[in-house]
Amino acid sequence: MKWAVPLVVVGEIVLVGCLLAGVAVPAPVLLGAEAVVLTLFALEAVVLRRHYARARRTGAARRDALAAAVRTGVPEPVRRLLAHEIRGFASLGRWVARRTHGVREGDHAAPYTGPQTAMMYGLLFVAVVETVALAVLIPWPVVHRILLVLDVYTVLMVLALHAGCVTRPHVVGADGSLRIRYGSLLDLSVEAARIASVHVDRRYPRSGGLITFDPAHDGVLDLAVGGQTTVRVELTEPVTFVRPLGRRERARVVRFHADAPAALVKALDQALRPARTAPSPTPDRPG
Repeated sequence: MKWAVPLVVVGEIVLVGCLLAGVAVPAPVLLGAEAVVLTLFALEAVVLRRHYARARRTGAARRDALAAAVRTGVPEPVRRLLAHEIRGFASLGRWVARRTHGVREGDHAAPYTGPQTAMMYGLLFVAVVETVALAVLIPWPVVHRILLVLDVYTVLMVLALHAGCVTRPHVVGADGSLRIRYGSLLDLSVEAARIASVHVDRRYPRSGGLITFDPAHDGVLDLAVGGQTTVRVELTEPVTFVRPLGRRERARVVRFHADAPAALVKALDQALRPARTAPSPTPDRPG
């Protein structure tokens, strides 16, 4: 079980990455992947219950027993994936309420969902049409109900992913800090003192994936949306970022997409200018 679940999780991430990169994934493949994921999660729930019961028999409190069961029975990649999905579904409520996450008064919020919006809504349309078509074509009620649950889950997953991106924009802080995000999957904070330069730089990474990191060439991190990046940030020293499944890397150059890159660069330059032009403190005079 422990080796099967991470493989399925990686497959799930690959499918999501293909969708975000614009690769056409057949609907049966999406449904099959979600069916496997749900089945394994159900089996994992049975294993968790056994670990929980064992911890309770040793005298652990309910919360401690649950935490121990999760640590023992669920690999870290699965825990992180579940946390990403929970935060994504929580973003649906924030999206409906038109609220953003992590944007304070005086900050500049930079959206980045432009290249993927049409694709997301197109995928939702296909999923809805498929649900209606299967309801007409499949005569077995049990199979129809299972596919309906999988279709609804797929629609919610796509909506949650997009809602997470809409409600978690890039943020230029009033203090010159920069927060680079992609929904709940990646969140990289850079202090003003570590930013050496920032400028508009439109690129199309060859990999076509969402997150690409090249440690061999100055630690370049590409965070592409719709297969493109529009802003390049060079740092004075590497910063640590966490991949969606928990692996830590250190990047010195970050390239990411913003719908209005010139506005982001201008806002960051203006926020950085006071810190860069501030006079150095006067040294103490000898007594």
